[in-house]
Amino acid sequence: MSNSKLFTYAEALFAVSAWGTSFIATKIALVDISPITIVWLRFSMGVVILGFVVALRKQFSLLSKDEWPYFALLGFLGITFHQWLQSNALQTSEASTTAWIVSTTPVFMALLGWIVLKERLGWMMILGILLAFVGVLLVVYDGNLGSISLRSFGKPGDILVLISAVNWAVVSVLSRRGLKAHPAGLMMFYVMSFGWLFTSILFFATQNVSEIDNLTFNGWMGVAFPGVCCSGLAYIDWSDALKELSTPQTGAFLYFEPLVAVVVAYFILGEAISPASLGGGAVILLGVWMVNKN
Repeated sequence: MSNSKLFTYAEALFAVSAWGTSFIATKIALVDISPITIVWLRFSMGVVILGFVVALRKQFSLLSKDEWPYFALLGFLGITFHQWLQSNALQTSEASTTAWIVSTTPVFMALLGWIVLKERLGWMMILGILLAFVGVLLVVYDGNLGSISLRSFGKPGDILVLISAVNWAVVSVLSRRGLKAHPAGLMMFYVMSFGWLFTSILFFATQNVSEIDNLTFNGWMGVAFPGVCCSGLAYIDWSDALKELSTPQTGAFLYFEPLVAVVVAYFILGEAISPASLGGGAVILLGVWMVNKN
């Protein structure tokens, strides 16, 4: 195996590891500040890093005015709304549970492709979708499926995380058009910039600026890690991996994300690794694999 191929694998692994760890980092930052402040600080850092890399790679170009509404919509859904959902969810949901639920995103992408794009849904994909949802129920209800109720779905944060998985699937489907016309890094820079602008409106309107003084060293680390590594470097590395590897090869690395979250949450936050969590997680990953196999 060539050194360049190994480097590409390392980039993909770094990206998913950073994203998996971001749930734990956000959980730490929530001790000091509110979700909206975390999102604003995180993407303030991310926009600067992405902008610098795009300029360094000489990929920068201006958007036409006709593209502004499209990128504004992606920025609101993919950054402002998406991160608001996950940050608020982590106030009540465990980081490991959040990561397992988020890993079902490809399932919702397949469903949207079937509903919106009229893409074929084979029997294996249907079975995979059903398995993934059973896995989510196992994780959320800690293996006690007898406690399932139409009136309750785990903790309040679990519902928000599930909504975020559906939302990201919507963003992924909408992003296809833009990726045909722009490099992935440049597109992410504009999406993140619009998202940061919308987040800034919420941030300053709610007068959350004073919260920054509440950040301890751990709080700053909880913000800086997702800001620099997840919103900046990970997106760049993931884009590089997508260019060098096939879609199935790159997508396979996403299976590591919830596993990283579970291990890091155990050591950093002391979250228990229960048999139900591992078993439910394995069922989720099996379902997602079946959805993506065709």
